[in-house]
Amino acid sequence: MDMMRVTRYWAPVAAYMGLIFYLSAQSHPEEQLPSFLAELSDKLLHAVEYAGLSALWYRAFRWGAAGFSVRQAMLFAVLAASLYGLSDEVHQLFVPFRESSWQDWTADTAGAGLGAFMMHRVYQALEHPSASAVLD
Repeated sequence: MDMMRVTRYWAPVAAYMGLIFYLSAQSHPEEQLPSFLAELSDKLLHAVEYAGLSALWYRAFRWGAAGFSVRQAMLFAVLAASLYGLSDEVHQLFVPFRESSWQDWTADTAGAGLGAFMMHRVYQALEHPSASAVLD
């Protein structure tokens, strides 16, 4: 794999995971968020956060790795984001004033599924603009 491909497809995944890890290591991450985000549901924030991660994973698996079909890229993106969400919940067990919950992990996984699907649809619309108005 050439360095350009790594930088283009895999570096954003690593950077986003680093951001998640950084925020999870904060005892009071809500203080780091803009006020309008702090007012949203915790589960919604988890879903959106992991939708973003899964979208990046999908992009990396689909075009940054050789031989991944659409279905494989979607499956691996959701699995990778979900497993990272699980590791994030374990990480939070060791952070003062943080809690770990299976409900957060469920929201992470649901968001991951949505993120991979939405990224697929975006790329599908870009590749076939005339077909984007019709859902298959």
